[in-house]
Amino acid sequence: MSLFSYLTDPVAALFICLGLGHLIGRLRIGPVAIGGVCGTLFVALALGQFGVRLPVELKDTAFALFIYALGFTAGPQFFANIRGGARYAVFPLIEVTVALSLTLAAVAFFQLDAGTAAGLFAGSATESAVLGTASEAISKLDLDPVQSEEMLANIATAYSLTYLFGLISIVVFVTQIAPAMLRRNVRAEAAALLDKLGGGEEGVDTSLPVIVERAFEAGDLAGQTAREFEEKRHWTVVIQGVKRDGKLLPVDLDFVIQPDDIVLLRGRRSTLIAAGKILGREVQYAEATGFPVTTAEVILSRREVFGRESRELRRLARPEDQRGIFVTQIRRMGHDIPALPKTILQEGDVLTLFGPEESVKRAVKGLGEPLPPDEVTDFTFLGLGILVGLLIGHLSFRMGALDLTLGLGGGALLSGLLFGWLNMRFPRHGAFPEAAAHFAKDFGLTVFIAAIGLGAGPDAIKLIKEYGLVFPVLGILLSTAPAFVSLFVGLKLMRVPLPILLGAIAGQHCSTPAISALVNLAGNATPVIGYTVTYAVANVLLPLTGPIIVNLAHALSG
Repeated sequence: MSLFSYLTDPVAALFICLGLGHLIGRLRIGPVAIGGVCGTLFVALALGQFGVRLPVELKDTAFALFIYALGFTAGPQFFANIRGGARYAVFPLIEVTVALSLTLAAVAFFQLDAGTAAGLFAGSATESAVLGTASEAISKLDLDPVQSEEMLANIATAYSLTYLFGLISIVVFVTQIAPAMLRRNVRAEAAALLDKLGGGEEGVDTSLPVIVERAFEAGDLAGQTAREFEEKRHWTVVIQGVKRDGKLLPVDLDFVIQPDDIVLLRGRRSTLIAAGKILGREVQYAEATGFPVTTAEVILSRREVFGRESRELRRLARPEDQRGIFVTQIRRMGHDIPALPKTILQEGDVLTLFGPEESVKRAVKGLGEPLPPDEVTDFTFLGLGILVGLLIGHLSFRMGALDLTLGLGGGALLSGLLFGWLNMRFPRHGAFPEAAAHFAKDFGLTVFIAAIGLGAGPDAIKLIKEYGLVFPVLGILLSTAPAFVSLFVGLKLMRVPLPILLGAIAGQHCSTPAISALVNLAGNATPVIGYTVTYAVANVLLPLTGPIIVNLAHALSG
């Protein structure tokens, strides 16, 4: 078989696009990597010149898998913010409103067709899911096959010409332009915010453990009970044991400390150091305490703690029950956020608890459901979820003169949101492990993008010749304009702390490279607090905007 035959074989072409595309995606422009999605599209557009195509059924299957997994992972946070007032949800609304308005202005000024407009919007917002929902909407327009194919090709080409510029623009905006324009030091403000949340020196050196143990002479603690000492420190330090006359004694709340006792403390590093100031000399104590501790992960589903600070969890139980338990990690949508006393909790957060085994077990039952250790995907649940999405996708509704259909993308997205929320509420059913969901999103998206790029074929050259130099400028404009508006609204009207606000702007853009660069700039994870909320909402709003863009642009272009 000749090399040309290999290149035009659909299976070979697919994996050439995936492999070579992700290799190209490792190339960096300054601090920003091109990314596997963009690299895959570049390779697919090149191979598409040879006439190779992927079956439509494969493209639709890959997109359904991607968009369902996207909704599944975002579901818990999306519904949590809808019920909780969704203060930060205003930022994805700004993203959609400003970017949509500028896209329609470009349609009117440059006489762009609906496919080009959708690709421009998707690339500038770096939201690949828009390509799928917009492609479905184009296929439902009253067009002849030639026009329809040309518009579908234009989606991929416009996306490829704007994606890279949109990606770089938002990374540079949140890490360079915004701080320079405001003349503010993001790292200093992030450190101050961490301290305000109760971090103290924690977070400065993440290699140090959050929970530590120290031993001190009794000092001024002599004569006090363990309850008096621990209650004054809001239960953030626990006396785990006392060494008296060479014996290690367990300590309950009524235990009275004697002058010659060696007191063994366990707690958060910052609060334990402060507590040690009222004690005597610190002593070396390398022996095992003999009091077993454990860690456990729990999916937060107790309603009365949603929107409250993590330190308020202690109010849910008696001192005897919550004593010695610490939250050492909070994970939200796969991202670690600062596990500090004043961190606001949301439904679906995964908390890592550390403490005495029996106490931790009681705490898990009181806060929600334990995170299942099973790493096997429940394909019954997965298949049912996508099937429900297909059924939802057949629904249609009218918005003025527009007849909108959710289609495969919109239906699978909404189904994923619902099934993701159900899995969060009942984690023993419908397992879709984080790693499996991540693979489904990455593989489904890159296969879909490869199919789109290969399908564009020679039509891509035509659009590049006609508008090639215009699209980079439009990509930068559509990427940064919503960010500028959000920056103004967040600072002047909502008074959001700058590190969190910049994280929210990265989230409204669904930009993982932007939040990664921002966390490196900030020196801690405080920007992630704003990112996860806006990311979850934007991942729903942006794809659902695809059909709206197509219908409005088609009507506007006449």
